[in-house]
Amino acid sequence: MSRVIIGRRDLLGAAALLPTSTVAQTGFPSRPIRMVVPFAPGGTSDLAMRALCEGASRSFGQPVVVDNRPGASGSLGPAMMKDARPDGSTLTMLAVPAIRQVLMMARPSFDPITDSTRIIHVGGYLLGVVVRPDSPWRSWQEFIGHARANPGRITYGTSGVTSTGNAAMTRIADLLGIEWTHVPFRGGAESTQALLAGQIDAAADSSSWAEMVRQDRLRLLVTWGPERSPSFPEVPTLRETGTDFTATSPYGIIGPPGMDPALVRALHDGFQAAMRDPLHVRTMARLDMPILYMNTADYEAAHLREVEEERAFIRRLGLHL
Repeated sequence: MSRVIIGRRDLLGAAALLPTSTVAQTGFPSRPIRMVVPFAPGGTSDLAMRALCEGASRSFGQPVVVDNRPGASGSLGPAMMKDARPDGSTLTMLAVPAIRQVLMMARPSFDPITDSTRIIHVGGYLLGVVVRPDSPWRSWQEFIGHARANPGRITYGTSGVTSTGNAAMTRIADLLGIEWTHVPFRGGAESTQALLAGQIDAAADSSSWAEMVRQDRLRLLVTWGPERSPSFPEVPTLRETGTDFTATSPYGIIGPPGMDPALVRALHDGFQAAMRDPLHVRTMARLDMPILYMNTADYEAAHLREVEEERAFIRRLGLHL
């Protein structure tokens, strides 16, 4: 899937380019905007979105207020869009686990294609696999070798069945012809704590483990992005180890279906400026999250491809909730 990875220096240099023309033409917004963040307060998703919304408040000249609605793999916010007014006053964050969640449900809470309007693609996550420092695996290759020699014996924790951590580990096992055992938790923090307590062998999740890796309390074996992480340049990517697969769990901003194109343009321009805001750029860097900008048309095309790719993967492996 093609995405534009924006350099942080470029973003900071363009921070003053605000979308006054489109906003002025539409007269939008005339009141605060509600941003439903379908994840718990204090996590990486929440912190990143709060920084974006603070920048957007400056772009629009109106408050962009975060409303946390955690649960169901981030699908509660997108499910709310199908019944919201298409006036731009209520928006939400859409991440890949929410798409995966509804595609695995017998009775989906929303249709990932028809029940929303895609506005702008924002970013993704740094994901990877960590183990305890006292574990016998000092490299990803050693970890894989042990999994091959001991089918089903290695246990890994993630933030849920439909999380990108579990989906990626399932794909890796499928690609390499190995077997391991998934242990789902309610979030990355719980998974990490279980790993530290010795209840599981590894954790596969986003960068909630980053600070513990820096403190040498955890060992990072591999990351799943297209390039090595600037924060952990010594750690190889999955592709470098010989498995041609990447995962960034991309996310964007969506609104209700049937939004006026002029309104979508105004929202896109306001949030594009917010992506360049120094606070957002610094926050994403601190959280080790890549900024992955796509305009509305490119985001729409990428979203349709993402849905079909996830649908095909779920059908092939027979995954369901």
